[in-house]
Amino acid sequence: MTEYSARPEDLENLKRMKSMGEKAYDDMYEAHTQRDVDSCYRDAKEWYYEAIGLAHRLGLTEEAEALQDRLHHIKSVYRSQFSGT
Repeated sequence: MTEYSARPEDLENLKRMKSMGEKAYDDMYEAHTQRDVDSCYRDAKEWYYEAIGLAHRLGLTEEAEALQDRLHHIKSVYRSQFSGT
């Protein structure tokens, strides 16, 4: 099996990770308690960190940078709207 044959699966995993990160981010807005908000935030960060790592391993530098930018946005939103600091 060549590295190329695994690439479509890797790209599908990357897409899934991004989707799960966005779902966790969206769920922050639906959370009813600070504990739930914090949990969603942690999940969003974890999914994005995984996606960034995979993008780097696949050599998708621009994608990794875009994911990093999105994660930075999510962190900024959390700090300004949800953390109370």
